[in-house]
Amino acid sequence: MKNIEHIGIAVRDLGQAVSLYERLLGSPCYKTEEVPSEGVSTAFFQVGENKIELLAAIHNESPIAGFLEKRGEGIHHIAFKVADILSEMERLKSEGFVLLNEVPKQGADQKLVCFVHPKGTNGVLVELCQDLVP
Repeated sequence: MKNIEHIGIAVRDLGQAVSLYERLLGSPCYKTEEVPSEGVSTAFFQVGENKIELLAAIHNESPIAGFLEKRGEGIHHIAFKVADILSEMERLKSEGFVLLNEVPKQGADQKLVCFVHPKGTNGVLVELCQDLVP
């Protein structure tokens, strides 16, 4: 793993949260995007070398909707940038971690992503992110 790519924060109202974080961080949201495969709308902020990703559910079956119902708004996951997501997935499986998807999928912000089950990481949902090759 190279570095922290972003921190994901689950929110109920993306528009309200974008306004709040623009005021909090003193900078504008640089990108919004829907990820239908995950049932979320996202908004990104650059904070130094790191990013904040706000996530709001676009339907009730979204994993974010379930998270918000169970835990409320707050930190949802931490994402790490990796050079080779397939190799990193194999390494983590060989270390006994459970992956939530067997193959990487396209996520927000032009990334291939895979999630590591939080039961094996002390309750923290971990996301692996690799830049998509153009």
